[in-house]
Amino acid sequence: MKTNNLGYPRIGSNRELKKSSELYWAGKIPVQELLATAATIRKENWQLQAQAGIDLIPSNDFSFYDQVLDLTLTLGAIPARYAEIAKTKPALDLYFAMARGSQKEGQDVVAMEMTKWFDTNYHYIVPEFTKNQQFSLFSEKIIDEFKEANQLGIKTKPVLIGPITYLLLGKEKEEGFHRIDLIDSLLPVYFEILEKLKAEGATHIQFDEPFLALNLTDKERNTYTKVYHEINNRFPDLKVILANYFDCFGENIETALALPVDTLHLDLVRCPSQLDDILESGKLAAHVNLSLGVVDGRNIWKNDFKKSLAFIEKAVAALGTDRILIAPSCSLIHSPCDLDLETNDQTLTPEIKQWLAFAKQKIEETVVLRNLASGEITENDQAHFQENTLANENRKTSKLIHNDGVKNRVASITAGDDERKNAFAVRRKKQIEALQLPLFPTTTIGSFPQTPEVRSWRAKFKKGELSQSEYDALLQKETEETIRFQEESGIDVLVHGEFERNDMVEYFGEQLDGFSFTKNGWVQSYGSRCVKPPVIYGDVSRPNPMTVRWAEFAQSLTPKWVKGMLTGPVTILQWSFVRNDQPRSETCTQIALAIRDEVVDLEQAGIKIIQIDEPAIREGLPLRKEEWANYLDWAIKTFRISASGVADDTQIHTHMCYSEFNDIIQNIADMDADVITIECSRSQMELLDAFADFKYPNEIGPGVYDIHSPRVPSNDEMVHLLEKAAAVIPADQLWVNPDCGLKTRHWDETKKALIEMVNAAKKMRIAAKNTVLA
Repeated sequence: MKTNNLGYPRIGSNRELKKSSELYWAGKIPVQELLATAATIRKENWQLQAQAGIDLIPSNDFSFYDQVLDLTLTLGAIPARYAEIAKTKPALDLYFAMARGSQKEGQDVVAMEMTKWFDTNYHYIVPEFTKNQQFSLFSEKIIDEFKEANQLGIKTKPVLIGPITYLLLGKEKEEGFHRIDLIDSLLPVYFEILEKLKAEGATHIQFDEPFLALNLTDKERNTYTKVYHEINNRFPDLKVILANYFDCFGENIETALALPVDTLHLDLVRCPSQLDDILESGKLAAHVNLSLGVVDGRNIWKNDFKKSLAFIEKAVAALGTDRILIAPSCSLIHSPCDLDLETNDQTLTPEIKQWLAFAKQKIEETVVLRNLASGEITENDQAHFQENTLANENRKTSKLIHNDGVKNRVASITAGDDERKNAFAVRRKKQIEALQLPLFPTTTIGSFPQTPEVRSWRAKFKKGELSQSEYDALLQKETEETIRFQEESGIDVLVHGEFERNDMVEYFGEQLDGFSFTKNGWVQSYGSRCVKPPVIYGDVSRPNPMTVRWAEFAQSLTPKWVKGMLTGPVTILQWSFVRNDQPRSETCTQIALAIRDEVVDLEQAGIKIIQIDEPAIREGLPLRKEEWANYLDWAIKTFRISASGVADDTQIHTHMCYSEFNDIIQNIADMDADVITIECSRSQMELLDAFADFKYPNEIGPGVYDIHSPRVPSNDEMVHLLEKAAAVIPADQLWVNPDCGLKTRHWDETKKALIEMVNAAKKMRIAAKNTVLA
């Protein structure tokens, strides 16, 4: 019985890659220093897994920005707008330009589109395909990293996104073809990669094909059959591990079972029933092994060894030990690096810490499970088993977890608690009268740049080097300067800037009961952007107001409206590590009631516009369509619970980013937010088509500039996007705003971009007025 790991965090235990990348982008370190940081991280990751006893250690799971973008560069699928950079700049600079855009040395190219990786909070760079797309081996990263591990004496299993998943992750940039039709052009490059890996001594290759967990067409399933038979015919001696994760195979199971591969990987955390489905089907070929993903790669709870061993024993009884591999459910890039770094008992109490496992600990759990299941038990394994049993029993009986008051409040929710007093058409008239906003009103999504100075204040305050009054005075000054800039630039609806907040979820979790936190529990969200999700361990409630003080302060500084800024219940749920001992819908409803209390308090404090951000609504959608209705029912209801306690003339906004809305547009409308703002600039307003086709009745702010890129768009670009928006959405329904919050940007680029944005809105007002006069 072997152990198998699908991938390991690439940020470094102390976010070394983030820090080094950002220094390189800022021109403060040479490329050699960045490359050295990356090599050190890879070496440490490989050695950690080897020393722990992992048999199949992944390589090519490292990335400077994103594994999909890595493959796009490898395959030479470089969009034409980067041709000049490809000719004149090193490959790494081309790579970063594709991810972030480039606006220097006379070049001005926009970044590639970015969207969520399945139902996670990780973002990938979307491949762009044309009808006559050509592929060629442009980068040998996968071969180089395999050789690099070999030189360290570690034989690895290269990991590669499978060809069908890669194509389906992309987007057609012209009409007249489907991207799956590019498979014949793509496969020769995959074959070339495999030839080179085989020549270097590779014996195993992991193909990640998570699209096998989605509803596929017959054509797509037939393509899987064709592709993997071709791979097997050309490379019969190469042991192919086909990795599906995040859900069941569903109706794709017969296709998967018929593929000529060495091993099928199963995510038994997200879909425990599929083990029985496969074993009882009698269709698993005698030569095919099963990799059992029993250790949760996406959450931080300690594995339940007894439960996992039951799965393993069932598989062993049917197939024998030689055909079983023990593994995490998916790549560990979704887990923090090392629980051993959590040494502050006040931040993370020992009682809660004993229930947790991060990536390093999950590797250890995988090996211990293998040893326990195979009978090769050491004293250390026995101690692990006893400690694991004790911790899981302690968690079930802990008094920290349950709050009867919260449970009773959830149980007493009535039908009217998720409905506004009147329909949008009635509310809108009252809001127009109360708010007196112009056509194409301008606003931002909430946060403004958090400079190193602002972050240093927070750090000093936490260390006790600044008193509460000193810290507050600094934040008040920063807030007032931000209000004044917005007034001077002509923005219509202001925000206070959120300088007191560390993270849009963590900030609220710190003030809610039922949450705990880590000091080093960082996971990658995109590129160098890392987040530190809170841990929801128990019943959730709000002891005190969370945002009212700063909203009141900001509103006192200006006669213009200031938005109250909140994170919605689904997003708090999705972007936290959530307790796994009750349904997620129950936890989300508890959070919704806490946010509802805050919304009501903001209104009572005189805040007439309140934004409840829900960027994770689409992300939380189950991968399989047959499970959508149940999720959408409780997800939309929890948002409505959070928003429905206010009067008609209080305007509720929500924000969503990097989502495809076509399939759930009715559900988005059912949220009944007065205004929704969405990411639209990278997709050149394509995402707006769903709202236009649906005739979305409420107001909408399609983002007109990409805040995930450092480039400043021109006024003409923004006007062009607004004109595209106005062509499909009535002008009196349109708002003007950036794609997302501005926290990660610099002040210089932010000010330039927002001034251009306001000027673009003014041009649109003039054009609309001239149209009426004409």
